[in-house]
Amino acid sequence: MLAHNIHFLRRKKGLSQQELADQLEIPRTTWSGYELGKVEPNITMLQKISTFFDQPIDRLLGERIDFDDLEIARDANVRVLAITMDQDDRQNIELVDSKAEAGYLDNFQDPEYISDLPKMFIPNLPTGSYRAFEIHGDSMLPMPSGSLVISKYVESMRDVKDDKTYIIITESGGIVYKRVKNHPDQYSLTAISDNEIYPPYLITYDEIREIWRYHAHIVFSDARQQNVDWLQETVLNMQKKLSQMEQKM
Repeated sequence: MLAHNIHFLRRKKGLSQQELADQLEIPRTTWSGYELGKVEPNITMLQKISTFFDQPIDRLLGERIDFDDLEIARDANVRVLAITMDQDDRQNIELVDSKAEAGYLDNFQDPEYISDLPKMFIPNLPTGSYRAFEIHGDSMLPMPSGSLVISKYVESMRDVKDDKTYIIITESGGIVYKRVKNHPDQYSLTAISDNEIYPPYLITYDEIREIWRYHAHIVFSDARQQNVDWLQETVLNMQKKLSQMEQKM
């Protein structure tokens, strides 16, 4: 753990290898060797490092100190949220893209997994915990597949508002982006697609592992082309419905 920990602690202090080596009165190459794990400091140097970073020697040698920056938040249902902080104590926005989606369902409560997700930072966000999810499919048109939805963590199902959009994470349905109608008296909500060809469906509170309220989104294609594509898709869907009606008649 030593090489990993001292590299993390130096960067957290915002020091270069040379600056830190100067303060410990050792050559920069020696400190670089410590961080690479190629050189082991003697007990006297370990004590100096321990004092400089205000960390016990046993922690430096045996624990992942960067886990100190992984915080846990709990709501009334004891749903656990692992988050990460940057070196300036600002909360990161972890990105759950298409490659990470399957792993996220199994590991969203694992601080080590969350710490390895790609991260982004957006200034001036309101207070709260945020995460970015890549959405797929055409159920929420005109928002195109592949968009990133930046969402705020919802701590209590009582805070879920009707006709607002949310990222909903369940074991059976995976990660979905839907408009909702909340039924707190029935401990459930209705998930509604903006694309009307997809029927609404019910999700019970017990099924929900995490829920995130939409805050903003990032689109990676031209807005005008999105509207054209959406209109074309709508026309095709209408043609399909008419064809089905004709067959029934």
